[in-house]
Amino acid sequence: MASYYEQAEKILENAQGKRLLLHSCCGPCSSSVLEFLMPKIDVTVYYYNPCIMGADEYEHRLSEQRRLCDILGVKLIVGEYDNDNYLTTICGLENAPEGGDRCKECFYMRLFKTAQEAKKGGYDYFCTTLTVSPHKNADVINSIGKKIESKAMVEFLPSDFKKKNGYLRSIELSKQYGLYRQGYCGCRF
Repeated sequence: MASYYEQAEKILENAQGKRLLLHSCCGPCSSSVLEFLMPKIDVTVYYYNPCIMGADEYEHRLSEQRRLCDILGVKLIVGEYDNDNYLTTICGLENAPEGGDRCKECFYMRLFKTAQEAKKGGYDYFCTTLTVSPHKNADVINSIGKKIESKAMVEFLPSDFKKKNGYLRSIELSKQYGLYRQGYCGCRF
């Protein structure tokens, strides 16, 4: 079976004139993902991250996402910052290990909202920058995305953006653009 990266490449071969709503967790993670996607498909970034603890941290990351989108000429849609909804969603999972059930619920929440926005906006695909991180499990994220695809009636673009040095490229681009690189995913747990 083809890797997620290869699956994405195959789908994007025929994506001329198609539109993608890209969930982004932050500017640094989106940098190399946008570099990969922009020549292949019309991309809009969707910044939706109610998991980020502290309004100041949330705003700082949003500011950097805006700045990167301005530099690259990419449209940005900003979702609602609803940290209370996030806390309700993960209630009882606060002590779950990193990468466990709490993270799965968070991924589901963000990807489902992205899919809803994609459907509402008439996008052909949705996907996420989350797979660029070496700390995130692409199998889990892609499985969640595929489940949501059938509910939302919008195609999920499978990915593993850390492949082919995607993560390393995000570090290089972050330096090039002077982007703030946070040291944690954003959730206080």
